[in-house]
Amino acid sequence: MLIEPAVTIDLAALQHNLQQVRRFASGRKIMAVIKADGYGHGMLRVAGALAEADAFAVARISEGVQLRKAHRDKPIVVLGGFNDPLELDQAKAEGLTLVIHHPHQLEMLQQVTGDIDCWLKVDTGMNRLGFSAEDSAAALQQLRSHARVVGVMSHLANADDRSDDYTHRQVMRFQQVTASIDVPRSLANSAGITSWPETHGDWVRPGIMLYGASPLQSVTAESLNLRPVMTFKAPVISVKSLAPGAPVGYGGIWRAPEVMRLGVVGVGYGDGYPREVSEAARVMINGALIPVVGRVSMDTLTIDLRGHDEVQMGDEVTLWGEGLPVDDIARAADTISYALLCGLKGRVRSREIDR
Repeated sequence: MLIEPAVTIDLAALQHNLQQVRRFASGRKIMAVIKADGYGHGMLRVAGALAEADAFAVARISEGVQLRKAHRDKPIVVLGGFNDPLELDQAKAEGLTLVIHHPHQLEMLQQVTGDIDCWLKVDTGMNRLGFSAEDSAAALQQLRSHARVVGVMSHLANADDRSDDYTHRQVMRFQQVTASIDVPRSLANSAGITSWPETHGDWVRPGIMLYGASPLQSVTAESLNLRPVMTFKAPVISVKSLAPGAPVGYGGIWRAPEVMRLGVVGVGYGDGYPREVSEAARVMINGALIPVVGRVSMDTLTIDLRGHDEVQMGDEVTLWGEGLPVDDIARAADTISYALLCGLKGRVRSREIDR
């Protein structure tokens, strides 16, 4: 019996989603993105389940160092590169592969003896990290004098929107920059993998799709044959009757429209469920979708049990996951699935299954 909020991590779903990456980008090498603690799923458990990927990608040196202890031979790419000489020394000692995106990194590399594997990052329109198209040739030449250049990469800004031609423009810029470069290329994130074949290059970098959420606007994960990896559940801890007009929760923003039953679920924003959900938010109990009403509190949320007389104290409530896509809850909270998956708090218990 579930007595407090908990998540289940389905390792078989992770492996299934990896195979979908291979289906979309056949013949390409796969750099599985497992930064931010595996998008909230647990970096080490995710890495174990995705052992068939060709490389792992993390954001920071500290993540790479932790991951290297468990995976001695797998290429580990640090997408943010390094910020100071100490991090560079750590990366070299652990055999991490660095993404070089700024001149100060090139300057620090000049002080290192011995080769280190590096990707060069080019900014094709994200305007975040990377060398400009105009500076990329000189940066590549300088990088080659101090490191083994294993590839050139960029990042897509708007690929989640199939109707936006900005991705085409980024592809053209990337092709122009890399036309005379004889190293592997990487451009495609999850959205690129699923919708823009021209971005696939030599390496693809799946992130959110590995975890069973859709990387595309107005396209469901189910239609992409992706399976949810995380299922978040909590118990019903109270069922009570309300009189017409009775206010519910802080501020009384929702009132009972008639005599009705109200359920209280033992989960709230203190666990990572979004406080900002609208009236569109639903939970699932025994296969039925039930509205969330009133304001979400730190430790509880309330649900409208009209028409659901079968719901009782102790019943398990699915907040997102199997049967209720995390993308639906993200839309109801005016956020993205990434934020919900990465936002679960430490007091939520986690277990893994492999079915």
